[in-house]
Amino acid sequence: MRLSMLVFPALLATLHAIQSLDSVFASSQLVNNLKGLSVSTNAEVNAKFPDLYEASVLELQEGLDKGTFSSVDLVKTYIARIKEVNTQGPALRAVIEISPTVLDVALALDKERKTGGKRSMLHGIPILLKDNIATLASEGMNTTAGSYSLLGSVVPDDAGVVKRLRKAGAIILGKSNLSEFAYFRDWSFPSGWSGRGGQCFNAYYNNTDPCGSSSGSGVAASIGLSALTLGTETDGSITCPSSNNNIVGIKPTVGLTSRAGVVPISEHQDTVGPMTRSVADAAFVLSAIAGKDTNDNYTLAQPSTVPDYSKALRADAFKGKHIGVPRVNSTNPPSANDIVMNEALENAIQIVRELGATVIDPVELPSANEILNVGNAELFILETDFKIQLGEYYKSLAKNPSGVRSLADLIVYNDAHPELEEYQGHEGQSILRESQSTTGRNSTYFKTLSSNKDVGGKRGIDAALTANRLDALMAPALGWLTTPAAIAGYPIITLPLGFYPNDTLPQPGAGGIYWPAPGVPFGLSFVGTTWSEFNLIGFAYAYEQKTKTRLQKKAKVDAIPKTQLIDVVGH
Repeated sequence: MRLSMLVFPALLATLHAIQSLDSVFASSQLVNNLKGLSVSTNAEVNAKFPDLYEASVLELQEGLDKGTFSSVDLVKTYIARIKEVNTQGPALRAVIEISPTVLDVALALDKERKTGGKRSMLHGIPILLKDNIATLASEGMNTTAGSYSLLGSVVPDDAGVVKRLRKAGAIILGKSNLSEFAYFRDWSFPSGWSGRGGQCFNAYYNNTDPCGSSSGSGVAASIGLSALTLGTETDGSITCPSSNNNIVGIKPTVGLTSRAGVVPISEHQDTVGPMTRSVADAAFVLSAIAGKDTNDNYTLAQPSTVPDYSKALRADAFKGKHIGVPRVNSTNPPSANDIVMNEALENAIQIVRELGATVIDPVELPSANEILNVGNAELFILETDFKIQLGEYYKSLAKNPSGVRSLADLIVYNDAHPELEEYQGHEGQSILRESQSTTGRNSTYFKTLSSNKDVGGKRGIDAALTANRLDALMAPALGWLTTPAAIAGYPIITLPLGFYPNDTLPQPGAGGIYWPAPGVPFGLSFVGTTWSEFNLIGFAYAYEQKTKTRLQKKAKVDAIPKTQLIDVVGH
């Protein structure tokens, strides 16, 4: 769902997460002789071995094609990088677990590359999946949404997007941490916390908000713990962690990517999308995972042909286009810092004009006031859907050792296991209990659902686009546009916009977790109507290539892994 401020996790839950990963790292089958590797300095990383802090899919494919390094080398290096910062050092806790069969998969794909060539641009490239995206238990990984109630559960099949990733030759490296149940448990819980994974932290400043719920994917992508990551969004959960972690995220149109096998909140708003360090990499991933899936009826409504989104990567994408800037509550961080984001937005508008677009500023969404007050109506739909769909998910499992088979069971389970599912002595089940109290999809539900779609779409985003003959809207990612896009099911692409100044006063939230803080990133979003991802990717790419904002600032020193390919190849 969305974000909150961070609080430290329960000690025992954190220890479980640490023990889980440490047992993986200790496995000789998985990491062979990673212990004792020499660690390079940045000066030693050269064109032969791309720096994994920034390495793109194109750079990695070039090295793999030339035989400079293998996918096995890549996997070993990423595992070593995760070990450095995940539960050791800054303890970012971005990763919950690593696939115990990942080296076998990498080796098979290396052999296939040599004998038959690569399947796609993702062949042999590691990717981390948010831990609400199902993978077959026979591969050795869990799918838990961060909850112990799903630990050891056996899913009936890979998620639809995972099937597509495997077909493209991608390597499922492991599962990333998240806000438990995609931040649909209790608003007082911190963003980035789950019982299994502990508290995930942003890598740019101590004890800062990674944002949620795709927090682990955002942090992992930001510092190169994997080549690629995948997240999910219901309202803000790809957009916000992409913004907070200085990366690119695509929240696709609902129905462009399959939700089959994804632990659900709501079929009306859930969507799966890439979170990467560049627009090009996000385009490669979206091209692989988009498409129809008979296990998700919403995907059957998409256009018959999925575009090759890499063809949208044009530096002249803005030429002749019209971009609108909605100004009603366009930013909502603490008021003392509004000026920072507003100045960055003004600069971005000028750049977009220089790149050839006509910018209409301001534009009006006729339903703007309703959007600002639609929260209860949106929550009513989500809570109703969650009770129904989570129950269906539990019942679909071939096995679930916890015995949980419904939302009601989950509430009982959490109460019975406070050592696993509480933090700081707080039960944290308000959303679960409110969802349990809903009475199903009745006439009030369908009336509210129709109204929400009208407010967000027809009288919201679509009205602004049509009235001003616009191709897209642009606004700070931490603004209000995630909600109309969420309730309408419309796409957003987010990319780096700027950083808070180093003299920013850290703003503490619950548990002393900060946002904003000195030097932390924030992003820019382009928003469109249904199936407009191709245009949005073009706009983001043109802006990215002009500004190179991500490259202006790195994460804090102790959060940057030192292990590079040069330390692994040949050792």
